[in-house]
Amino acid sequence: MNFWLIFITFIAVNLDFFFILLCLINQYPLRDVIIGYVIGVAILVTASFAAGKALALFLPEWLLGFLGILPIYMALHDNDEEAGENKTTHSPVWIVLVTYLAVCSGCNLSIFLPVLTGLPLSQFGLALAFILVLTVLVVILIKQIGRIPVITHFMNKYSELMMKVVYIGVGIYVFFDSGLISHLVRLAGLI
Repeated sequence: MNFWLIFITFIAVNLDFFFILLCLINQYPLRDVIIGYVIGVAILVTASFAAGKALALFLPEWLLGFLGILPIYMALHDNDEEAGENKTTHSPVWIVLVTYLAVCSGCNLSIFLPVLTGLPLSQFGLALAFILVLTVLVVILIKQIGRIPVITHFMNKYSELMMKVVYIGVGIYVFFDSGLISHLVRLAGLI
């Protein structure tokens, strides 16, 4: 299991949500924001793992390397959705959860699916725990960072570009890690 890849993937897929978190942290109690965000991350990461395992039952590992196309597609496809807050409920946990799922479902599922596909269940539990700890730490860190105006300006200006570069890097990593590239090289040698 590559903790650096999981860390970088987590940061990349949640980078756009970090700005929304700044607003949510200023509007709701920190504890409620953390709980809603943790529940949302747990749902999406578990769904990615389950979908990857279902695909792995039917397809060889090298073929699953084509899933690396998903993060690259996400980087090149400009279809960013704006977060809409659900004003029909008074629960801050629910508002954070629904906002996170609305904004991040597509990115998280498509990016984490290829990254988590090769993990056995025992390592997935460790990866999920690692991601959930990161989730809590990020909320606390963003609360502190949100107080620094120059950081907010920089992130507003360059976050989209940084996120795209990381998505492309994750996609390329999946191509190599799955064995897809070596399999294609062997096939090309046979032709």
